[in-house]
Amino acid sequence: MADFNLTPSDPSTFILNGIPGLEAAHIWISIPFSMFFAIGLLGNFMLLFVVGKEQTLHKPMYLLLCMLALTDIATSTSVVPKALCIFWFNLKGITVGGCLSQMFFLYAVSMMQSAVLVTMAFDRYVAICNPLRYATILSNARIAKLGVLGLIRAFLFILPLPLLLTRQPFCANRIILHTHCMHMAVVKMSCGDVSVNRMYGLVITFVVLGLDLMLIALSYGLILRAILRISSKKAHEKAFNTCTAHICVMMMSYPPFFYSTLTHSFGQGIAPHIHIILANLYFLLPSMLNPIIYGVKNKELFEKVVKCSSRLCFLRGH
Repeated sequence: MADFNLTPSDPSTFILNGIPGLEAAHIWISIPFSMFFAIGLLGNFMLLFVVGKEQTLHKPMYLLLCMLALTDIATSTSVVPKALCIFWFNLKGITVGGCLSQMFFLYAVSMMQSAVLVTMAFDRYVAICNPLRYATILSNARIAKLGVLGLIRAFLFILPLPLLLTRQPFCANRIILHTHCMHMAVVKMSCGDVSVNRMYGLVITFVVLGLDLMLIALSYGLILRAILRISSKKAHEKAFNTCTAHICVMMMSYPPFFYSTLTHSFGQGIAPHIHIILANLYFLLPSMLNPIIYGVKNKELFEKVVKCSSRLCFLRGH
């Protein structure tokens, strides 16, 4: 395929090289990538449609699920279309401004998603530990305000990442060995002193997201204590079931993110193609699986999805 006259020496362009060492398999790799992407979009848009249409689902928990669905859609659409352009059409060029914008959007949405997961943990804590005051503590308006605060936090903490990079001189070899503009991958293109960039990236990862994880752990520690005080076995099972879906989502979100960040910063012995595939799956799998997990584990949501799907099929048949 043609390279469309893009060269690494073009001062206004980076070259996203895709998955180095697996260029011949790009077409085959694109098949699961595009399938996961399509399933994720379908599932998340279906969730948004069902919650928006059904008045009985206009509750704080489902508003949080909609926020999570929006972040899943945003992360996958900021990564996958460009990756597929590389795999299918060999369109590897991206402007410096486009690269920094993609990086800002990607990390801001990821941090917003972390704020949503913290709020979901707090939602479960209130629902189990203080159910009588749930409606007064967590109203739809309060959830919306917490969402706005999470968005502001993401904007303020992530904005310095691209701003610091705009001050850096970039080397002549502008080939990024990745399918998208990860922070550390772009930092490695610089010929200047990037110690501040590296340090700030690690602070964001381990201080801000680490604090989020501590708050989630605290919420679940208090939930566990409350569950153990319940004498009824049936109540035990019900309480655990309400938390299972959220725990599964967290396990798909935080460990891959920390692994990706650490391997890019310190994992010199890891094969690049393994790191890049895992980094892409981090954006693809949660987006695809989150609506499935909540659809299966949440009986009320599952029933509404089946009802809406049946109604749509009936209308199409007539």
